[in-house]
Amino acid sequence: MEFNAMTILTLVIGFFVGFIVVAIFAAIKNNQNESKANKLIEDAKKEADKHKRDTLMEIKEESHRLRQEVEKEVKEKKQEIKENENRLLQRESSLDKREEMLQKRDASLDDKEGNLLAKQKEMQEKELKMDELMKQQLEELEKIAKFSKEKAHDLIMKRVEEDMSKEIVDYIKEEERKAKLEAHEKAKQIIVSSMERYAEDVASEQTVSTIDLPSDEMKGRLIGREGRNIRTIESVTGVDLIIDDTPEAIVISSFDPLRREIAKVTIETLIKDGRIHPARIEEVYDKVSKDINTKIMEVGNQAVYDLGLTKLEPELVELIGKLKYRSSYGQNALQHSIEVANLTGLMAQEVGENVTLAKRAGLLHDIGKSIDFEIEGSHVEIGADLARKFHEDETVINAIESHHGDKEANTIISVLVEIADTLSAARPGARNDSMDNYMKRLAQLEEIGNSFEGVEKTFAVQAGREIRVIVRPDEVDDAKSYKMARDIKDRIEAEMQYPGTIKINVIRETRAIEEAR
Repeated sequence: MEFNAMTILTLVIGFFVGFIVVAIFAAIKNNQNESKANKLIEDAKKEADKHKRDTLMEIKEESHRLRQEVEKEVKEKKQEIKENENRLLQRESSLDKREEMLQKRDASLDDKEGNLLAKQKEMQEKELKMDELMKQQLEELEKIAKFSKEKAHDLIMKRVEEDMSKEIVDYIKEEERKAKLEAHEKAKQIIVSSMERYAEDVASEQTVSTIDLPSDEMKGRLIGREGRNIRTIESVTGVDLIIDDTPEAIVISSFDPLRREIAKVTIETLIKDGRIHPARIEEVYDKVSKDINTKIMEVGNQAVYDLGLTKLEPELVELIGKLKYRSSYGQNALQHSIEVANLTGLMAQEVGENVTLAKRAGLLHDIGKSIDFEIEGSHVEIGADLARKFHEDETVINAIESHHGDKEANTIISVLVEIADTLSAARPGARNDSMDNYMKRLAQLEEIGNSFEGVEKTFAVQAGREIRVIVRPDEVDDAKSYKMARDIKDRIEAEMQYPGTIKINVIRETRAIEEAR
């Protein structure tokens, strides 16, 4: 027990002694650290003071430099202001001198004006005196000649008129002959040049469309139970559907190309879809009609854009697009109108007329055909009414009214439209004409020519565009031959319908034959 107590006591004393020793060493270390910290603080203060002094020196130097720069700039500004003041003073002095010169010039002009007025007054007085003298001399001359001024003038003019009348008449005839010849040649050159510069494919339109079927079974589906489907198609589209023994094909017949096109697209859509019943037919027809209307606007806008025209009403553009689904003698109405517009523009350019207005008149000349199935009246009357409705130029309206001779053409552009319309319609292949009609027209032309007294034989040549009438020279003289040509022209215009123009040639030939032996 004593040993343990001593051990514990010894440990406690050792612990305290160790603690005291550690505390002493810690105190010594803290004193050393404190002295180091104090030294560091003193060094930092010295360094801060040094930096402060250096900074103050730099600030003073920068301030001095800036002050010198500002003083230099102020000095330069003062010098510049002084120079400006000197320039202003010089300018002011120059203006004063100029004002003084202007005042002197005004004074000089006033003096000259006074002198001119005086001279003008003097000239007027002299003119009055000259008039009086001339009047006196004229009176003296009239007394001596025993003729008044008016009588002498009339006598001289009468003699001049008598001497020159024959020469004037001959001159006028010669000039008229030259003008007619030159005008005819110039017109031919313009027309031929325009036709050479414009070329368009010929595509004839038909009144029927054929639809290919995937199989003959589709015919039965199109007809439907008890014919319900075909009746619905015909009533909705307004066309005739011909389903005969032709394998895998049906025919759509209608004189309205727009209805025929809508019906064709509707049936083709139904065949692809496979669902064919009355409700579906009406649904597809409505959709196709909207698509076709959109296409009509696109076609109309494209035609207007291609011709370089502007400021056309949307309703008018739609009517132009509808011409795509109209035809005349197999010729597409829109293609014909574009062709007429281009030809009219080319000819207008040659003769110096407004090309844009000429193209506009050519494009719209058959605009009445776009709705002639819907409104009563000829396409000329309908087209003129439409042009007035959309406030078109009077030249365009006159071109529409006169291109078939219903009214007289009162502008050059109207005449050009009429020529271009004839060129487009009459060129070979542009329009359909059956062989029977062709032969009948030739026979009728020859019959009209042979019906006149004194005609020996009539020949229709150049596909009916010209007839040559050979007359007996002992029965028909030169004067009668001219009258016969005009009478034949009047008969043809009154009794026949034909595309383009027909040339009438009356030929009179006298041969004197002798035989020397």
